[in-house]
Amino acid sequence: MRRLRTQAGLTQEQMAERSGVSVRTIRRLETGKAADHRLGTVNLLADALDLGAEDRRQLASVLAPAHPSPIPLQGKANGDSDVGAEPEPASEVDRVLAGAAAELAREVGRRWQKEEEQRRVHDPFPLPVRWNRAPARLTDHAENIQRLPPGVRPEPMEPAGDLRSVAEAYRGIPSGRLVILGRAGSGKSIMAIRLVLDLLGGSGPDRSRRVPVIFGVGAWDATAVALRDWLVDLLLRDYPHLARRTPGGSTLAAALVDAGLILPVLDGFDEIAEGLRQEALEALNATSLPLVLTSRAGEYAEAVSAARAPLVWAAGIELAGLTPDDLSAYLSRTARPAARDGRAPGGEGGEGGEALWDLVLEVLRSGKDPAGGRLAEVLSTPLMIALARTMYSEAPGRDPAELLDAGRFPTMSSLEDHLLAGFVPTVYRPRVAERAATGDPDRDRRQDRRDRDRRRNWDPDRARHWLGHLAHHLVRLDRDRHDLAWWQIGESLPRSTRVVTVALVSALCVTVSDWAVVLLVAPITPGEALVQGAVVGPVGGLAFGCFYAVMAAFGGGSFAPSQVRLRLRGRTDGIGRRPVRTFTDRFAAVVPGGFVMGIGCACAFALQRALYEGRSLTDPALVEALLINMLVLGLIFSSAAGLVFGLLAALETPLDVGSAATPAGLLSANRATVYRQVLVIVPVLTLAIALGGGLVVRLLTGVLGPMTWKLPEGLVIGAVGGLGGGLSYALCFTAWGQWLIFSRLLLPLTGKLPWSPEDFLDDAYRRGVLRRSGAVYQFRHVRLQHHLGHTYRRRQGNYTPATFPMPPR
Repeated sequence: MRRLRTQAGLTQEQMAERSGVSVRTIRRLETGKAADHRLGTVNLLADALDLGAEDRRQLASVLAPAHPSPIPLQGKANGDSDVGAEPEPASEVDRVLAGAAAELAREVGRRWQKEEEQRRVHDPFPLPVRWNRAPARLTDHAENIQRLPPGVRPEPMEPAGDLRSVAEAYRGIPSGRLVILGRAGSGKSIMAIRLVLDLLGGSGPDRSRRVPVIFGVGAWDATAVALRDWLVDLLLRDYPHLARRTPGGSTLAAALVDAGLILPVLDGFDEIAEGLRQEALEALNATSLPLVLTSRAGEYAEAVSAARAPLVWAAGIELAGLTPDDLSAYLSRTARPAARDGRAPGGEGGEGGEALWDLVLEVLRSGKDPAGGRLAEVLSTPLMIALARTMYSEAPGRDPAELLDAGRFPTMSSLEDHLLAGFVPTVYRPRVAERAATGDPDRDRRQDRRDRDRRRNWDPDRARHWLGHLAHHLVRLDRDRHDLAWWQIGESLPRSTRVVTVALVSALCVTVSDWAVVLLVAPITPGEALVQGAVVGPVGGLAFGCFYAVMAAFGGGSFAPSQVRLRLRGRTDGIGRRPVRTFTDRFAAVVPGGFVMGIGCACAFALQRALYEGRSLTDPALVEALLINMLVLGLIFSSAAGLVFGLLAALETPLDVGSAATPAGLLSANRATVYRQVLVIVPVLTLAIALGGGLVVRLLTGVLGPMTWKLPEGLVIGAVGGLGGGLSYALCFTAWGQWLIFSRLLLPLTGKLPWSPEDFLDDAYRRGVLRRSGAVYQFRHVRLQHHLGHTYRRRQGNYTPATFPMPPR
């Protein structure tokens, strides 16, 4: 073993990083202290050394004499690789996937490193989050975890560890499956972040070069979406550059998942709806995919009991609570001395923090006061420590000794509610921003103005109200959502309000477009033009409103942001595309909307004729003409819209990796995409309607009778349809458009959001109320989300607590 490692030019530490086997185990192997080792470890070592067939046989005969047969290569996409076979040259697909995996690893590391800094995990030092082995009933057999054949004795797993050793412990699990358990706020997400960063910090993402990616699993419905498809969808949402096509035709996201190059870190299993946890666990057990799962212990135990099996092949660790000694070392260093010369008021240099927490820490260490015991139990989780630090160490004039008031806080729940309720007012206390000082007065003034706009002093009560509305918005009848996506915030408005708004906005777009086109080019009087616009607009708005109502009834009515941008020129970077399928998918999606628009125009023309010619709407000739026009214009507008939007798809290319690193980045990218789409849609749709109308009329003349479609009139109709339809599409049927009319206009008008919601969300992230997960926000902790949502509902005038009938005696 030592000879092979030396020939490979590796130290024991490098060997450990490459293989995933701990340094201690490698030392034991090389000194002969470990005999008849498990076959899984031998596989990892042989792969790390890139051994040939003969060396593999020798290594197996020495380290695993009970299994002297050749050991297969591990980590291959296919499991039937022959030992000793010459490595095949990397294909184009392999090179593309390798580059995509490396790029994804860099982006994942950058994002979660920033998130760890935002959470101030290392200030003043990382909390000593410790773990022990999970109860045996919540883990699989050791032989299964280590993937051993019958008769081979398993090695014991590490009995305990801390935040710094979790990656090493994971690398020593041959199955690659780990469950991290703990109570609410115990630091499971912090440990998941640290695990990801440590795995990315070695020579490779992990022993099989998988890229660890954190997924908030609470939104997964295993009865509706397969795990593989759900992972692909979230990768496309949070990393839009993975929408590029591989030479094989699939997206990079799908190809990475299918090739086993993604290590899913599924955070928050307990946040899955209670009725879906058993199905989720069974779906995870139906795969052999290496993964990490975090959950509260109680909820996971219930799912294990219902499924009659834990996560198969998975080891388990359970987080331990923090001790009073941990609190003493940490809290005393979070309250910095107030004076610049190092002297705190009332104390000598450097003693300000200790003086603030002295009484509380003394009571906690003594363990004699019941109030101190309750407080020690509450402050045994990183979440509550962070809340206490924010409320008392960082807010002037607050005395943490009030937490020992047994009359005010008789229970642990009352203490937790106090810390949760005081968190938002504390972080939103007014602050005075410093002026910029670059030496350029004009530049300083501009920078000061931008900083004031971005970091304004929000009123704490209003901020709590707005955050409460957002938390309430995430509540569904069947479950809670945890991803606060800016393109879904408009769903917090009643469906009827959204439908009416879409109808009004579409009517305004069509009316203004008709007036602009007809008054400029049509040979009719201004009065007739105004009447025509006043008729066409509302009818078109009604048609668009009805179409949106159907979409809202079946799909919620919100639109995900486009993961692409228009590419009018340039190359495709060697990534294959499937233009035919892309065209047909987009064509089929927009044809119904185009048909509805054509029907609306036909109705408007019929109404205009009735008004100007004095004819009754029940006139048989008028009704017949209306029906014919509804069919003809419906076909014209639907075919034109399908053709335009289908061709538009061919001009799209996935966003760059940095374009959606944040919610604001995706919003900005989507706004630019919508602008470009409008610039293309309006003229192209105009020509498609004008020219395609003549073709449709000629094809249908023999079936429906004589019809006319003159090019000048067709251009006028096309211009109205192109401009009105393009603007209506941009404002009502895109993510950015709905953000504009719902979140930037209607919600602020009703007082449920501020007038600059994007600045408010970004500021809430900077203050630590929200966190970022790719392109979406999430509340810092689900308990904070529930508290804010519940408080918001209680403050509503129509709030009625749920009541349940008394059981019969």
